[in-house]
This record gives sequence, C-alpha cells and structure tokens, in this order.
Amino acid sequence: RERERERESSGEGRETRVKEAMASRVGWMTVAGVLRGNGSVTQGFRLGGSRCLATSATSQSEARLSKAELAKLGPSDFERMTDGEVLDLVKAKVIPSYKLEAVLKDLDRAVMLRRMLVEEESKRPGSLADLAHEGYEYSSVHGACCENVVGYCAIPVGISGPLNIDGEMVHVPMATTEGVLVASTHRGMSALNKCGGVRTMETQAGGMTRAPLVRLPTATEAVAVKNWIEEPQNYVEVAAAFNSTSRFGRLVSITPILAGRNLYLRFRSKTGDAMGMNMVSKGVEEALRCVKQYFPNLEVCSVSGNVCTDKKSSAVNWTMGRGQSVIAEAVLTKNVVESVLKSSVKHVMELNVNKNLIGSAMAGTLGGFNAHAANIVAAIFIATGQDPAQVVESSSCITQFEENEDGSMYCSVSMPSIEVGTVGGGTHLPSQRAALRLLGISGSHTEAPGGNSKKLARVVAASVLAGELSLMSALAAGHLVRAHMEHNRR
Repeated sequence: RERERERESSGEGRETRVKEAMASRVGWMTVAGVLRGNGSVTQGFRLGGSRCLATSATSQSEARLSKAELAKLGPSDFERMTDGEVLDLVKAKVIPSYKLEAVLKDLDRAVMLRRMLVEEESKRPGSLADLAHEGYEYSSVHGACCENVVGYCAIPVGISGPLNIDGEMVHVPMATTEGVLVASTHRGMSALNKCGGVRTMETQAGGMTRAPLVRLPTATEAVAVKNWIEEPQNYVEVAAAFNSTSRFGRLVSITPILAGRNLYLRFRSKTGDAMGMNMVSKGVEEALRCVKQYFPNLEVCSVSGNVCTDKKSSAVNWTMGRGQSVIAEAVLTKNVVESVLKSSVKHVMELNVNKNLIGSAMAGTLGGFNAHAANIVAAIFIATGQDPAQVVESSSCITQFEENEDGSMYCSVSMPSIEVGTVGGGTHLPSQRAALRLLGISGSHTEAPGGNSKKLARVVAASVLAGELSLMSALAAGHLVRAHMEHNRR
C-alpha cells in the first residue's frame, strides 16, 4: 500500500503499473473495477495477484493496453467478468468501444454492452429500448457492413405483383415506410399483366465505372498521356494490368477527360454479379501503376475524381451510363387504362408531357424526367441489400407515354445507370438474402457471371414502369390525395 501511495503521489504512469502487474501476474483474472469518474483513485483492478491503480487524470494513451497486452486476454477471461466490469474497462479507455466485438469474441454481448454505454453517455436511459438487437446474424455484419453496432432497424417489406417481366412472373419485394407505395405499384403491375406484361432490354454495354484524377506538370503532358492510352497496343497493356486483379473484373473501356493539366480517366469494367465499386477501384490502382511506368511525372491525386460518378446525379451517367442501362416498355389498351388505372390515355399522356417533361425541364432537373422512380428504386434497394446512397443516380429515369393509332398507350422508362449487385455489400444479410432468393437471383449466376445482377436491374426498371403508370394515372384522375388520406393515415 505504501508503494502504491508513493506511485500515486509521484504521478507514475498507469501504463507502467499495468505492465508491472502483467509481469508479476500468475494469470489474468476478473477486473474488479477501474474508474468511478470522480477524479480520484477509488478502486484498482486486479490482474492475477497484483492490484493496479488508475486515476481519471490518466491520459488515454497511457490508459490503453497495447495490442499484445489485450491479445493475452481470451474469451474465457471476459466471460468471467460482469457486464459492469467490462464497461468499466471501456470507460477507462482500456478497451475502445469499437473493438468490443474483436475483444470479447461475443458479438451479441458486444452489441448489448455498447447499447448500455451509449444510453449512459447520452444521459438518455431507455432511449434504445425500441431498437431491436436480439436474434440477429451479427456475424454477417461484423467487419463487413457496419461498425459500432447497437441493433438493427426493421423496415416493413411488402410484395408487389407478381409482374410478368419478359415472360416470367416475378414477385417484387419492396421495403418502405411510405403507405400506398406497394399498393400503387401493385396496381400498375396488374394493369401491365392484363396487357402481356413488360419487355426489358439493355441499351449499352453495362459496367461499373471509376474515374481517378491524375495530374501532370503541364497540360501538354496530360494530353500526351491521353493520346498514349488511346493507342490500341497501350490500352491492351493497361487492360491486362487491370484484369490481373480480379477473376470477374474485365475492363471494357477507358474514357480520358481533360481539364487543364488534370486528367480524368473514366474506367468502365464488367464486375460479374457484384455491384463492383471495390473491384473496379482495385483494378484502377494497378492500371495506374502500369501507366506511371511510362509517365513518371504522373501524380495520382485520387482514385475517384467525381467523373465516375458515384452517389451524385451527373450528365456523364445520364448520357454514358453506369452499372446497368435498361429500358422497360409495354403497351396498355385503352380499356385497361380506364378500368384498372381509372383514367384515360389522353389525360395520362398530357400530364406526362406537362409534368415529367416540361415541368422537370423548368426545374432544371438532371435525369429526373419522371414522377417518382426513386420511390420504387429505394424500396427494392433496401429490400435486396443494395447501397441506398446509389439511389441518387440509379433512379435517373425518363418516362414516356404516347398514344398509338388504335387508341392504346405506349409506355416506357429509360434508366441508364442502375447500380445493383447480388453478391457483396448488404446482399448477404439474412433479410436481404431472402428477398434475393425470392427473385431467384441470390449470389452469383452459376453459368453466366453477371446474369443475376442484370436480372435485378430489369426487375427494378419494370417495377418503376408500374409505379409510374399508377401514380400518373392517380394524378391525372385527381385520386392521389384521397388515396393517401384513406390508406396512409392512422
């Protein structure tokens, strides 16, 4: 005790005391308590047979155990600790909160302890009570989808359809909190089914893009790099470097774009059934190393120069495409428009011109020539484990309704940048995996790599067409507000 008091008065670092305790330990034992937050030495914690003191004035760097020291604690050691004792270690900065899963080797307990810590630190006890956390497959989350996990958000999933898409009846899962969205999309699908369903087709060579920003000392040198890459034999060499990084990543094209001495190289690549951002980025890095061998002055400023363009609306995606470029089309008879959609061909067609085309042009929209494509895209994305942020560019869409000579209505949606995958990201999570299984496209296509992601893009486009038909008909007939008041109010 006298020795401990001497160390306390001398201000000897806690890290030293921890190491001395470790050196004399017989074995790691239960931590009895660290800090109680009153600024003084109130309790120690016992490591084997030694007792180590800690003060709230101890710096975070001194308080942290090294990786080697933490590694000596096994799951059985933490199993013997109470929840309060583990939380004391977190509060004392001995264990970082974000490392609870790695240290405890018990994912469920780590989530529970972090919830307790957050509620205590925020001074809002019980605030997370309604956030679900039990019974989840956290092994699919840890190290892959989310950090500092405290639970999971349950979003209702409804089914629209089935919809006849290219001759196949497809049930479409939609995760949403917007009342009437699923019902409205389902109504559009019913109308389409009565007229033979939807036809879909790819319009461009699909592929995920990444456009690194490289800089040269002068614009003259930047032009030289551009010209060099455009030479067929040089492109083949760069493509070989790119393709060497993945089994499925295959370079399709490189589009150089100049701005002064800045050079943006828009790589487009096949990525199998993955959405493919990480795959393409990895290939881009290797390709740039190849180019730099011939142009040592080339400086790689960023693997992304915003000409990709990811998670932003852009003209380059609108005109050149990104991911999958799909058109979905159908022809509805006059009778179906009137009996199922409760409107008329003339009114729906006129509204589409004045709202979706002229109105969107007046607003200066970019790729937003539609009524609510993002609604359907977001609902399917969340249900199937896609990146919700990519709804921005994936919902770029122009909706067209035209009257045919026989009085029927031609309808289509053109969507040039649907960014989806059936492997990677959140597609392996339990609920999202179930939605993909329902669509028959979970995981990689066994015979044609990329086939499952292409089908998902077609499902998205066909469902958007159904949603556009239903909403535009409701607007033309003046039924929108009434429907929401009846079905979306409690």
